[in-house]
Amino acid sequence: MQREPKNYSTMKNDSVRLVQMTDPHLFADPDSQLLGVNTANSFNAVMDTFLANGHHADLLLATGDISQDYSPESYHDFTEYVTKLDLPCHYLPGNHDDPRLMSLHMQGAHMFGQQLITIGDWQIIMLDSTLRGKPSGYLNDSQIELIDFAIKKSPHLNVLLCMHHNPVLVGCKWLDQHCMANGSEFLETVSQYPQVKGILWGHVHQTYEQQYQGQHGKIALMATPSTCIQFKPKSSYFALDGVQPGYRLLDLHSDGSIHSQVYRVPGDHFTPDNEASGY
Repeated sequence: MQREPKNYSTMKNDSVRLVQMTDPHLFADPDSQLLGVNTANSFNAVMDTFLANGHHADLLLATGDISQDYSPESYHDFTEYVTKLDLPCHYLPGNHDDPRLMSLHMQGAHMFGQQLITIGDWQIIMLDSTLRGKPSGYLNDSQIELIDFAIKKSPHLNVLLCMHHNPVLVGCKWLDQHCMANGSEFLETVSQYPQVKGILWGHVHQTYEQQYQGQHGKIALMATPSTCIQFKPKSSYFALDGVQPGYRLLDLHSDGSIHSQVYRVPGDHFTPDNEASGY
């Protein structure tokens, strides 16, 4: 297990700003579509929106499902696309990803697969919640041990935990079948650490913001829209939403508080195939 963190220096007591982009579902062929949406175009539109909004950030977090077809080309293209942001990019795998191919083809001066990141008064832990060959997730003992190791090594730092799968049910019956199977146990375990202030994920292709009452206070729970298709919230059956793709900005403050907001591509450029019954 790789346990050496990637360290970034900031001025003491400065807040840290992150941008999360998730679930681009890229193909080897950049002209390919997922349920009516060209995923390369929508991902680039999300990045262009971030730039047009004039938002700065310290790091980009890519929380899985980089690829839709497990192709080397999709990972290479992602690496090329994100150079326009001029940000360090830290990534983790989703259920549509091949971690071996990710490590081989997501290479460059701005790409990082480290699980531990320290920046300012914060430690960001990038977790692998995937089960090979399955859409659902599970956080195994090695990942729990990594959290414990990291917090004990740097107990003075606030902690943001990142993963692909949702550890809580989001209210979509069809989608919640593919959540993190041991999410309840995970939340109970990590809530024992007063350092844990937030949990961030992708996978659900929609915005989700709640708070979990832990043993030492409330923990922010956050999911972020995909950069391509969106799943309709609170739907018992597979359904796509017409809202546009987007990204999340997170401001991590030295006192452990988190301010976060989702931004979407303006207009109605990306319209999914609403007749689709699955993907």
